[in-house]
Amino acid sequence: MTGPAPLPSPWWARGRRDDRRPYLAARGAVTTACRRWFSDAGFTEVETAVLQISPGNETHLHAPRTALFNAEGEGVPRYLRTSPEFACKKLLAAGERRIVEFARVFRDRERGDLHLPEFTMLEWYRAEEPYETVIADCLALIALAAETVGTRAFAFRGRAADPFAAAERLTVADAFQRFAGIDLLATIDGGAGDRDALARAARDKARVAGDDTWSDIFSKILVAHVEPRLGEGRPTVLYEYPAPESALARAKPTDPRVCERFEVYACGVELANGFGELTDALEQRRRFEQAMDDKARLYGERYPLDEDFLAALAVMPQASGVALGFDRLVMLASGARRIDQVVWTPPAGEP
Repeated sequence: MTGPAPLPSPWWARGRRDDRRPYLAARGAVTTACRRWFSDAGFTEVETAVLQISPGNETHLHAPRTALFNAEGEGVPRYLRTSPEFACKKLLAAGERRIVEFARVFRDRERGDLHLPEFTMLEWYRAEEPYETVIADCLALIALAAETVGTRAFAFRGRAADPFAAAERLTVADAFQRFAGIDLLATIDGGAGDRDALARAARDKARVAGDDTWSDIFSKILVAHVEPRLGEGRPTVLYEYPAPESALARAKPTDPRVCERFEVYACGVELANGFGELTDALEQRRRFEQAMDDKARLYGERYPLDEDFLAALAVMPQASGVALGFDRLVMLASGARRIDQVVWTPPAGEP
């Protein structure tokens, strides 16, 4: 008869720390190199508040909630941010031109080899510069991370990518056609998705539920058929996202069916998500309200809108911006197998 399995040693046990020490050293070196890169490029490093009125208004992002209490003991709800985006864009409205933040951010309902509930997001913005510029920034930083730690190739779950190779450029429509055999743009009318048209196209590609929206079906196909094929051999820039998935990105001027949004992948791992930023406050409000309606339908909750952010958006200059998962970049550059190997301490309560 065997007893219960022994409990794992705590994360602060010397042996576990020694196992992680090379990855942590790589993290420090990459942090220093990135800070130097941004300084040389004329960026100002900023620190924005973690507690927010709204943590972000995207359907599938979930934030921890807390409260602030005044002297009378009255509580006001606040959220731990899922991104520093709202605060950074307010700084652009205030007159900042190039800003960067190593931001601690929080996501509920996320845990795994690539996810932590608390992690570091490297986010930066360029006022009056196109989103092609921040795409180039991302690729430069990927190469810089590899060069800094002496890595010639990224590897993860049996996939490899050369961080120094010229990136593959692939529109979302081309990716859906290549990997799933779906004409995605044929299911979009103007800026709206035709749910039934995409459901028909996807019937042998994904299990479609009766209450799935166009975006739900899109996500199922993306995760099952497209993302695993990206970043093989070299980084992939997936760009021109369909308009229903535009989030905070502006529409492409020559084709309203798509928007100025991109993501960067290596070894099937999403590293960055960026936009040519939307500055139309009315359109942004409409998108937020729709997303919160969807969140209420799917999860039974909704987050308030940050009215101060929407006011700032109305006077913000044209800009491009991107959020890069810094822990994931260090993981690939250092050869770590899991994201928790490259953080100094795990989130509270994690073993």
